[in-house]
Amino acid sequence: MQQIISLTLEPEVALDDAILRQYIQKTYLKIADSEDFNFRKLRQSIDARKGQVKINLDIEVFAGEIPPPEMEFRKDYPDVSKKKQAIIVGAGPAGMFAALRLIELGIKPILLERGKDVRARRRDLAAINKDHVVNPESNYCFGEGGAGTYSDGKLYTRSKKRGDVRRILEILVAHGSTNEILYDAHPHIGTNKLPSVVADLRESILKAGGEVHFDTKVIDFKVVNEEIKGVITADVRELTGIGVILATGHSARDIFELLHQKSILIETKPFAMGVRIEHQQSLIDAYQYHRPERGLLPAASYSLVAQTYYKNIQRGVFSFCMCPGGFIVPAATAEGELVVNGMSPSRRDSKYANSGVVVAINEIDWQKYKHLGPLAGLQLQKDVEQKAFQRAANSSLSVSNKHCQLAPSQRLNDFLTGKISRELLPTSYQPGLVSMDMVEVLPDIIARPLQEGLREFGKKMKGYVSNEAQLIGIESRTSSPVRIPRDKESLEHLQVKRLFPCGEGAGFAGGIVSAAMDGERCAEQLVRIYG
Repeated sequence: MQQIISLTLEPEVALDDAILRQYIQKTYLKIADSEDFNFRKLRQSIDARKGQVKINLDIEVFAGEIPPPEMEFRKDYPDVSKKKQAIIVGAGPAGMFAALRLIELGIKPILLERGKDVRARRRDLAAINKDHVVNPESNYCFGEGGAGTYSDGKLYTRSKKRGDVRRILEILVAHGSTNEILYDAHPHIGTNKLPSVVADLRESILKAGGEVHFDTKVIDFKVVNEEIKGVITADVRELTGIGVILATGHSARDIFELLHQKSILIETKPFAMGVRIEHQQSLIDAYQYHRPERGLLPAASYSLVAQTYYKNIQRGVFSFCMCPGGFIVPAATAEGELVVNGMSPSRRDSKYANSGVVVAINEIDWQKYKHLGPLAGLQLQKDVEQKAFQRAANSSLSVSNKHCQLAPSQRLNDFLTGKISRELLPTSYQPGLVSMDMVEVLPDIIARPLQEGLREFGKKMKGYVSNEAQLIGIESRTSSPVRIPRDKESLEHLQVKRLFPCGEGAGFAGGIVSAAMDGERCAEQLVRIYG
């Protein structure tokens, strides 16, 4: 007998598999304890909207029969070592999943990554955290797995029409992720587990005959008669293939500048900038779960949005990349700039919660840089990061001005009332904080809407606004400030043939899963047209 049942249960029942099994057995199957059956979760979500936490479950039950395999995907790739090859620039989720899809379609991928492999990267992350030294080629943004590897590993996406979300999740499970991501409504892997998953994805590429090259920076494109023939690397190698998938991520500014320099069409696009806001996780749990202790419930998250006006222009303010039970990390990709991001381990067991709270940035905001054409938004982003760096560096006597990753910070209520915080709260941000008036650090187009938006957040989530939370800046890498335009159907660049802009850096994705799906789609279109 096989059946699917939908349940709404207390967390203490739904989240303990042994108790849940007893509940199903006695309430739904009404069979003796000695009779065997199996069950598995198809969907699990938390509902805390009515002041009482419930868990919604869809469960597949098998009584008297062996369950079929949970996944359709099998890690069985063909040998493509002697096949035609394609070049992929960037080993983030878009690039790695493009490589795997090329292999399935009988093409050998040559995957190029400017940074280091996922384990060697750790030394450079330690250097920026402890010594404030930024390696411009290996950091929280650059390196194997991309910016998502040392982050929360969120897998939730709204881009379900752009590809097969289930397939992406199954590939991740086949490469070492837990099967919980197959049924959790807001799945994540965790920064402690992602590196091994990424390393296993690389092994699949190599075992199938593909190539992966680290410390390999692309410095030029070989374009002849508006058709890309290949790429040139910093060590003066020329690599060619049937096409180039450009999957460099949202922080590869040198690639955007190279494209513009070579008159390859790129465009400005809206993005967002703001700060990270850090609370004690216990406060967020209490706000969201309406109980003093969360028990078996996961660390609570939140999603908030407000519409504000500044100089008669409507501006959205929204929470972004919320990291429950997580840490704030320095995400700069060059000396002289300050960028922060969030990450969480799989258990989300840090005592801190943090989230980006950002303001939408639009064309009217980069008019000052209009002479830079499609790089105008990028220059605005740079200027905000560099100003924050300079103000923090100038305030410190204990850290070299050149190597300073101290972050400007202010208690939340002080930010709203115009007071400089005499003392800052303990923080998860390892390089350290310096107290500042964030209104002076942030441009008015961010600071004023942010103040108004946070007041609205306080009305929506009681207790959110207080001096038990603090702003930490600058959260500026929410998405690419540049779009590399492509045909909607073929996904090929509008001007240069055989060039397939892909993922977050090209402006067509926003997270691990959506980038992975975009990588697969670009691989499929490259092979369909040229393979």
